[in-house]
Amino acid sequence: MHCQARFYCSLALVASSLFSLAAQASSLSTRATVCNGHAELCERSYGSVSFVGAHDSYAVGATNNVFVNQDHDVTQQLNDGVRMLQLQVHNQGGTLRLCHSICAIADSGLLQDYLSKVKSWMDGNPNEVVSILIVNIDNSPAASFDLAYKAANLDGISFAPETSTLPASGWPTLGNMIDSGKRLVSYLDNGADPSIPYLIDEFTNIWETAFNLVNPDLFDCTVNRTKGDTSTQMFLINHFLNKLVSGLPAPDPDNANVTNAATGAGSLGAHVDTCRTVQGRPPTFLLVDFYEFGGGSVFQVAADINGVTYAPTTPIAQPVTANSSTSSSSSSGSGRGSGNGATAMSASNSVAMVISVLSAVTVGVVGVL
Repeated sequence: MHCQARFYCSLALVASSLFSLAAQASSLSTRATVCNGHAELCERSYGSVSFVGAHDSYAVGATNNVFVNQDHDVTQQLNDGVRMLQLQVHNQGGTLRLCHSICAIADSGLLQDYLSKVKSWMDGNPNEVVSILIVNIDNSPAASFDLAYKAANLDGISFAPETSTLPASGWPTLGNMIDSGKRLVSYLDNGADPSIPYLIDEFTNIWETAFNLVNPDLFDCTVNRTKGDTSTQMFLINHFLNKLVSGLPAPDPDNANVTNAATGAGSLGAHVDTCRTVQGRPPTFLLVDFYEFGGGSVFQVAADINGVTYAPTTPIAQPVTANSSTSSSSSSGSGRGSGNGATAMSASNSVAMVISVLSAVTVGVVGVL
């Protein structure tokens, strides 16, 4: 009787050991071996990796339109290597829309629709960590963004830190984020709510350099905006150059090859070198306009920072000229597509329309007063 009991006990121990080994093997088999395109990045913390970001990622349309900052839509941006998507979100009658300054002129559609595109891309690219930086221009409550994320099914893959503030050194590795399935990191520049922890307050975790510069000599690495300890925070450089059109700042694609270059005066590479000198470390996020200008130079700069080789398996998208269409869609008669609602107009016409709208608003306000 005792022998029989020992026999069954032995069987139970063997079964338990086999189950444990199987579980360990399963765990090992699901570990990410390539993260954001490189095996070397899997063991690197999120806060110690540098990412290329698309400034006003949604603002796609005609060159020399003051409301356009990118040539290609978000899917193409992600395909080419952009890993931070910056958005400006307006509240229009309770609906969150992507607008460049003025929704009446430059409405690029619903935030939810844009987020759905991001979700589709991430579903097809499970070994990628992506960040979204939201400029909450109308101070909308975090709960309204939460609804948009849930409608796009992004909340389930969003990383929520255990504390509202993490130093650059306190983030998990890219491999851990991918293994956990929590590989979308989202920031609100204002209006973050601790009850929705995956919508992270930007300026307690990231500091930024100055933006809307029109002189490349002013690309420096001094702190412009923050609410935290800059010595431990991640940081973002705004490396996009504007030009003045009728006294108003507008994107400057004419000099984008120089601005996005890996070397030379006014280049992204030179800006990063300045940060290494001034801050003793490189930036975490490199925010640029017209990312494809320079033929991939912005990604080369990030790869150099990260100590990896930039070797895309397919060429990135080409700059869009006035006689070609965007990767997202094309519109008859414009000579250039606008897959997100930004209209094709010249910079001077754009400015004229802005002045017209502002004048109408002013008259309306005076009339009310």
